[in-house]
Amino acid sequence: MTAGGMPAGPAQGDSAGLRTALAGLTTRGRSFLAAGVAAAICAYVLGQADLLRVGLLLAVLPLVCALVLFRTRHRVASSRRLSPARVPAGCEARVHLRMDNVTRLPTGLLMLQDRVPYVLGPRPRFVLDRIEAGGRREVSYRVRSDLRGRYPLGPLQLRLTDPFGMCELTRSFSTYDTLTVIPRVEALPPVRLTGEAKGYGEGRNRSPALAGEDDVIPRGYRHGDDLRRVHWRSTARYGELMVRREEQPQRARCTVLLDTRGAGFRGAGPDSAFEWAVSGTASALVHMLERGFSVRLLTDTGTSVPGEGSDGFAGASQESADAAGLMMDTLAVVDHSDGAGLSRAYDVLRGGNEGLLVAFLGDLDEEQAAVVAKMRRRSGAAVAFVLDGAAWARGPGGVPSGAGEARVRMLREAGWTALPVPPGASLADLWRQADHTRAAGSHGGTTVGGWS
Repeated sequence: MTAGGMPAGPAQGDSAGLRTALAGLTTRGRSFLAAGVAAAICAYVLGQADLLRVGLLLAVLPLVCALVLFRTRHRVASSRRLSPARVPAGCEARVHLRMDNVTRLPTGLLMLQDRVPYVLGPRPRFVLDRIEAGGRREVSYRVRSDLRGRYPLGPLQLRLTDPFGMCELTRSFSTYDTLTVIPRVEALPPVRLTGEAKGYGEGRNRSPALAGEDDVIPRGYRHGDDLRRVHWRSTARYGELMVRREEQPQRARCTVLLDTRGAGFRGAGPDSAFEWAVSGTASALVHMLERGFSVRLLTDTGTSVPGEGSDGFAGASQESADAAGLMMDTLAVVDHSDGAGLSRAYDVLRGGNEGLLVAFLGDLDEEQAAVVAKMRRRSGAAVAFVLDGAAWARGPGGVPSGAGEARVRMLREAGWTALPVPPGASLADLWRQADHTRAAGSHGGTTVGGWS
């Protein structure tokens, strides 16, 4: 929530402020002024004193209204609150506005207009009646977008007007908020496919932390700790009593790879293949975090999110909700990359045990399919959802191309649980299909590894 305040009167010099007030004359005010001047000229030419008085009244009325509005020195404060500040695409968020009169004088009629991007809907406008001294008024409106992204809301504009509608002055607050529209997240079934990968399941395995003096991971002394576990070298280093960690929890790891190559996807819009891949990536990330995995988001550019430490996983020092929020914010603005290959992502993966690897891939040529096939060697298990650009270009019911089917077979031969993604497919159904495919491969003795 942001807040800001501003004077309803002029913030500039008197002459500049008066010119601004005169420039704020409405069509009605300008018409009265023009009619008054014309009547005064006619009265002077015709020698009609009564007509002159009428002309002066018509001309003076808008000027007096502008002067009164210019001399008004009310001070108001505003605040804006988003509920929620992060919303999935296609869902609504509510924006709450509050106006406070912080002076001892009541205000006149106030007209509010909040600036919002057109993709979120029309600009909301409100008319507020007189606000008493120290009073407040609250209004709200709804915004909705089918396109993910980050959209600024504000600044709020306040229009002051006189009772006759002769003059209007516009003032703008300086604060604004940002609405983050994240990809749609689809609930995934809790499948469980076991295999040879160590540390999988719910990510709650524990292993010894002491492999020698150089591998000790000490922590601060707590009441009740055995004094025989005191690590004197660390105690001397940190200046406080430190004890050895006899064991520490190990969370299973999962890397979700999103292919963002512009050459790998065709089309644009909410129903495009790329948007399906982004939504699928978000769904997989949330699902694996809920299962207790240490998760990271990886793109074809080699960028890792959240990027904590050297391995880029969201570790124990980062709550799952914070990690999910950071990755969702990244997916909200992710776009096509200029790269043509997946070698940078492979360079990040070849560092060692990567645990489970879930990939959402676009069109693959033979060279890129070979790079993806090699990624399987660096993970305990690997599942790939391959989007065929030709099939997606033909719309629902599109038949996969022969090249797409060949790439899927190539990945399966390398040990991947690879599935083609037809246009408009449900990720939950594909998730179950991957479970059945993996189980069938394990019984047939052709696939190793596991995931859950």
